[in-house]
Amino acid sequence: MRMTRGSVTSEPLDGVLPVDKPVGPTSHDIVGMTRRALGTRRVGHTGTLDPFASGLLLLCIGNATRIAEFLTGLPKRYRAQLRLGQRTETDDLTGRIIAESNDWHDVSQERFADVLNAFRGHILQVPASFSAKKVSGERAYRAAREGRAVTLEPVSVHIAELRLGAWAPPFAELEVACSTGTYVRALARDIGEALGVGAHLTALRRTAVGPHDVEAALPVALLTDADRVRATLIPPLAALGPMPRVTLDDEQVRHVRHGRSLESAHAPGTVALVTHEELVAIGEADGEHIRPRKVFSA
Repeated sequence: MRMTRGSVTSEPLDGVLPVDKPVGPTSHDIVGMTRRALGTRRVGHTGTLDPFASGLLLLCIGNATRIAEFLTGLPKRYRAQLRLGQRTETDDLTGRIIAESNDWHDVSQERFADVLNAFRGHILQVPASFSAKKVSGERAYRAAREGRAVTLEPVSVHIAELRLGAWAPPFAELEVACSTGTYVRALARDIGEALGVGAHLTALRRTAVGPHDVEAALPVALLTDADRVRATLIPPLAALGPMPRVTLDDEQVRHVRHGRSLESAHAPGTVALVTHEELVAIGEADGEHIRPRKVFSA
């Protein structure tokens, strides 16, 4: 990337920029703001946040857009608030209330905490009707907005941690660590159903994606600060987090950069091929060879 009118830097930027999204704009809005601030079209995010949600967005800049697919599957952490006694059509505060109950007065903190036990570990979750899940090739939210019935199949998700934080009925705060693809608003809905009083999500903040924490993220207001952008940018290799690494010698680097496979007994799976802490390629190991999948220039 070279400086264009309105950009903050004249040097190429390649890496992953953690940004702290505020409540209000969409994830696509943040991408647009970043493109304008940095003077490049090569910006992509690795997982959306709803407009009412805030927190960590990982933006891939420049050549790092090629690693976006390997970041989308990282586990997520959230701080969420739900409201007992009300169901909404969207399972969050943006939707119309479709059911109410005053029985939330009878829900004790102990009972609420006990119900959470059923939602830890591997569970089947029906995504929210107003979601980007596809039904017969159509986004579910499009059908839902038009008042058409939406039937979504349950999907397997993993809730690694689920803890009760602040308790101020009818509101409850949750700390959630979960697999990608988990709908926290669907989790709030299902907790309400398990309690027999209904519930919906009233606030959501993503606090971490894999090893990346929102505390290290760049506030949106500082996107035009070139020094802060560079200081916050994560090199592609570091951004990949827990992906296994294979260190190459100079001859192997040459082979990989020409797209040739390497003999290797590395366990099957996706691996980062590196030299001198530089990402050379991302490859697929099968136990006998590693086939370069995405090769990065020197």
